Amino acid sequence: MVNLGLNYLNSLSVYVPEALALVVMVGLVFLEATYNHNEKRKMTNYFSLIGLFSIIVVLFLNLSNAPTTAFFNAVAIDPFSTLMKLMMTLGTIGAIYLNSVTKEINLNSKNEFNILVVGVLIGGMILASANNMLTLYVGVETLSILSYVLASFKRSNEMSSEAGLKYSLYGGVSAGLMLFGLSHIYGVFGTIQFTGLVDQLNQLNMNQTLVLIPSFLLFFVGLGYKIACVPFHMWTPDVYQGSPLPVTTFFSIVPKLAGIAAVMRISMIFLGGEGLFSTSIIGLLVVVSALTMTVGNVTAIGQQSVKRMLAYSSISHAGFMLMGVVVLGQDGVSAISYYSMVYVFMTLVAFYVVGFVSDHYGNDDFNRFNGLIKRNPLMAILLTISMVSLAGIPPFGGFVAKFNILSAAVNNKFYTLAFIGGLNSVVSLYYYIKIVRYMVFNKEESDDSILGFNAVNRSVLVALSLPIIILGIKWSGFLSITEKAIISIF
Repeated sequence: MVNLGLNYLNSLSVYVPEALALVVMVGLVFLEATYNHNEKRKMTNYFSLIGLFSIIVVLFLNLSNAPTTAFFNAVAIDPFSTLMKLMMTLGTIGAIYLNSVTKEINLNSKNEFNILVVGVLIGGMILASANNMLTLYVGVETLSILSYVLASFKRSNEMSSEAGLKYSLYGGVSAGLMLFGLSHIYGVFGTIQFTGLVDQLNQLNMNQTLVLIPSFLLFFVGLGYKIACVPFHMWTPDVYQGSPLPVTTFFSIVPKLAGIAAVMRISMIFLGGEGLFSTSIIGLLVVVSALTMTVGNVTAIGQQSVKRMLAYSSISHAGFMLMGVVVLGQDGVSAISYYSMVYVFMTLVAFYVVGFVSDHYGNDDFNRFNGLIKRNPLMAILLTISMVSLAGIPPFGGFVAKFNILSAAVNNKFYTLAFIGGLNSVVSLYYYIKIVRYMVFNKEESDDSILGFNAVNRSVLVALSLPIIILGIKWSGFLSITEKAIISIF
């Protein structure tokens, strides 16, 4: 009993970021329950941001720590999971700040938004470090259940209610399929620990392999749904468009990065062999990656809503990151880590500008961006930087991120997949540059300036745009950080 208590105390000592996130969430609940509306709004924002910045400091300090496990090997804490948690926390801070300045969420509901996104962040952190099937499922469900509430946050809006319903229906079905697959995997191996499964992979007979392959596919459904890869992407456009903008911004970053982190860890653990099981699953992931990039990019072309276009864009980026997963080596881990760093800032800048325009006009149609370069040059320039970087054009961070992924694929002889990735980058130029064309060449609809884009918000947007430029120019220093983001198999 004493040893059990000591083990848990030792585990808590390395689980500080998650514990801090829990403290922030509980603190927000107390603030919500004890203060009136006028007092608690600023207090909850300050408390949220201070708490999350504290988590970032702890995570940054933990990047150089030796890999370890916690809670009887249920959780793996290594540089890769720490870096992904860092990016997810940055995304959460960005969503909370956007929530504080946008009109899309009712003033009385803004505090509840902060509580829920911190809860989803906790689920994402659990998922990024999951080292057995039970912990992984807990992470998926913690992340998912609170996300269903966020999607339908505008209760008076039919599109938001529809978004929440679709998200919960798709999520419930995918979670059930995932659990069904996990139960069969447990039936084959007799253990829920990932390391215990790996020890037996090379000893499977043909019958066990034939049971394991469809079981693993069912297991992948739950994670594929989180990252919105084909064919589990169908919920994404409607949910992104129907959800309030801070929610859409948050969904584009935190659940996606958490899912990618989990898929990367599981692939590194399970798919390193050369048998029928590994070959079949890697082949499937190659096909899924290619289809996800292609479907996301091709479907984004015809969209008239910028929010919906960015939803399809996020699908294509998930496919690009999956290209790094199939590499199954440190090259892929490093490339995904760098991609995640750039992706967070590109996404935040894009949605921030869309948020201000949408608040001003009441919708996010492409035509609302007509002549933006004349009405608000800074906003147009920063959105252009984000769009060009998302397309993968130098000298911005998106180019380096995509180049690293493609290079890892080529180095590991996935030539066809790399070729498809390159073609998709060219296709994406059309819809990313389309919005730039609207801002620069189309005649403005009116001469009025965008309301709400004050000095503070301009400073925040510039601060978020600078890393996109720095990660594209001073890439070598940051690449050395991501090269140390190893996945440890315990």
